[in-house]
Amino acid sequence: MPLDLFGKTKLPDKIPSGMEDVIDELKILGAKEECLKRVYDILSEKYEGRRYLTYLKISSVFRKDANGFWKKQGFMHCTNINYLARILLVKSGKFSEDDIKLRWTLIWGVSPHQYLQVNIGDKWIKIDIWARPYDIKYGDNAHGFH
Repeated sequence: MPLDLFGKTKLPDKIPSGMEDVIDELKILGAKEECLKRVYDILSEKYEGRRYLTYLKISSVFRKDANGFWKKQGFMHCTNINYLARILLVKSGKFSEDDIKLRWTLIWGVSPHQYLQVNIGDKWIKIDIWARPYDIKYGDNAHGFH
């Protein structure tokens, strides 16, 4: 499935093996924010962003293979991590596509970067899983030199 840099890539009909177990775990959680934090923790333990790999592995930014992504660990592009986050959040049944906004910023003045804003009812929470290794916490996003 081609990458749509300015819109949301369609979520897959078939959920990757193993991801279904995580979705079942998310379904039994109480509040939306509890689910969001759990998705943030799960994905940021499994994947990470790295500045230099963003450019060395640029071709993988154009892939949208949920099954292939889910089998990986380590480096992944921000757009691909966010794709997996959207799958988990929406398939948990706690969030709709309208609850999730794709946001773009520039980091280091030149590098386009995507993060998510997620509606938990009374507020929108920023999550930037890719940037966690750079000490960007839940509720914040990488931007500029931050």
